[in-house]
Amino acid sequence: MTVSPGENSGDSPSSLSRLAPLKAVLLDIDGTLCDSDPLHYYAFREMLLEIGFNGGVPITEDFFVENIAGKHNEDIASILFPEDHQRGVKFVEDKEAMFRRLAKEQLTPVNGLYKLKKWIEDRGLKRAAVTNAPRPNAELMISLLGLSDFFDCLILGSDCERAKPFPDPYLKALELLNVSKDHTFVCEDSVSGIKAGVAAGMPVVGLTTRNPEHLLMEAKPAILIKDYEDPKLWAALEELRQKGRSSNSCILKHIMAIK
Repeated sequence: MTVSPGENSGDSPSSLSRLAPLKAVLLDIDGTLCDSDPLHYYAFREMLLEIGFNGGVPITEDFFVENIAGKHNEDIASILFPEDHQRGVKFVEDKEAMFRRLAKEQLTPVNGLYKLKKWIEDRGLKRAAVTNAPRPNAELMISLLGLSDFFDCLILGSDCERAKPFPDPYLKALELLNVSKDHTFVCEDSVSGIKAGVAAGMPVVGLTTRNPEHLLMEAKPAILIKDYEDPKLWAALEELRQKGRSSNSCILKHIMAIK
């Protein structure tokens, strides 16, 4: 069955508790692991200004959010240069090189990231990074954040038939980790990313790192949080833990009854 972006084959959950027992967590990179959007915005704004894009008027953050944030580079190239796609591809490649130079000096993790990392590691959960970013960007950001040994695998939008907002990257992550969507949740910060996770049938924890809350809500995340210190996240994870403990207790009682 072909799943379209934003189409969810199941019910949209209001919490994460239905996932018990939790087996895996899938995380986007840009804006989800690190606050990288300001660096992307700066690079796009300055480089577009140099070539006289938009009549020499700098692009706004609203333009960046609507047309660039979270999208795959092929799509960005088509949006910015609809009459000359090859020029757009070359421009975006040059912009990514500028971004990497900036990231080496200025990249910072999302608040509470390492608290969530420890929570995931302590429970032995499987984990994958799932991104529309090009490989050099993804690997650099993961390395700068000290997460090179944390992820079991890295899935790129360019590795799939369709990038986000289609579900393909998240479906590939489930396949590589050999886990079910019924025991996995996603962390995302963009509209296209949330749509991809929802379309793959998983609840999505949306982060309001930079994108407007009302736009993110339209993509139907399970919950929206400010960052990984947000009490709403930890309340949901505690509910999930309690549900998992209750399920394990019921299973044990059933086994003992059989004996």
